Amino acid sequence: MPAANDLDPLVAALIDLIGALNNPRQDDVLLAEAGVSLDRALFPLVARLGALGPMGVVELGEQAGRDHTTISRQLTALQAQGLVSRRTHPDDRRVRQAMLTAQGAQVARRIGAARKRLLSLLLADWSAADRESFARLAQRMADDMRRLREEAAGG
Repeated sequence: MPAANDLDPLVAALIDLIGALNNPRQDDVLLAEAGVSLDRALFPLVARLGALGPMGVVELGEQAGRDHTTISRQLTALQAQGLVSRRTHPDDRRVRQAMLTAQGAQVARRIGAARKRLLSLLLADWSAADRESFARLAQRMADDMRRLREEAAGG
């Protein structure tokens, strides 16, 4: 296990990275690049549903880091815009799933393409090996965080 002081540079880098990712201006840049007019609070739901497929309100809330009542309100707003529809889960009739409509899928594709264009610009001077290493290590950290969270919850 690393010594606490050895982790200081990593903690600082993570704080900087999370701050940059959570900056509302970053969302504005992405939405502008995608040519999409969508409330900043709503587009992460469209992006997650586009990437992960249909899911229930609780699961989407866990993915987005929001409570289920907020997610439910936001899904209602997306439904009113024609971007999301809801259906009964095919395996559990008690669960209502949100899924993208054709229009919502198009918005998700535009956001995804814009994200890749912006990442290409951001990482233009990174080597292929650096990009691969960063992707692998970031995924490893996300997986380990998920595993520890599940263990702590008794899963």
